[in-house]
Amino acid sequence: MEARVQGCVTCHGQSGQGTSNGYFPRIAGKPAGYLYNQLVAFRDGTRRYPPMNYLVAYLPDAYLKEIADHFARQRPPFAAREDAGADAATLARGKALVTAGDPQKGIPACIACHGEGLTGMNPGIPGLVGLRPSYIAAQLTRWRVGDRHAADPDCMKRIAVRLSEIDVNAVGAWLGQQDPPRDPSPESSNLVRMPLACGSQR
Repeated sequence: MEARVQGCVTCHGQSGQGTSNGYFPRIAGKPAGYLYNQLVAFRDGTRRYPPMNYLVAYLPDAYLKEIADHFARQRPPFAAREDAGADAATLARGKALVTAGDPQKGIPACIACHGEGLTGMNPGIPGLVGLRPSYIAAQLTRWRVGDRHAADPDCMKRIAVRLSEIDVNAVGAWLGQQDPPRDPSPESSNLVRMPLACGSQR
């Protein structure tokens, strides 16, 4: 397996811990189902980032599943937090959206699906802890503008289009300042708790 993932660790770190480059997020410890779905999306072109598209272009499902399972088992230390330089009002807005949502805009709390510890939920919802503010903001923006998709019903698309640019930056800034929990493992599936139907949890 170490030989198989050499193409992955060049960018994502030896154990999937991520790197200081905002394009290469932490993938260690994320739900195997989520990682597998992303690898398939890159392979099939429904998620676009040319280096990733090229890397997995001809890999079969079973091979991608083994890679996903491998990184899902990793528990490397988290990188130091990154200060996004946000002011108090921005951080307060970010905290509110993550922990309570915005009922007036129809935005549920991030923790409702991504977990109280922001470590994700099996089988298909990723952890947010340990991601850099710039990466979080970039991905939310891609959901907003339609560059990123998930299985229908695409719950993230429904949420992201309700976020303003200020909201996106606030969420990224606040999440980037959070300490990782002692146990970074994803939570067990809990469909009852989720505010929206989500195709990634099927």
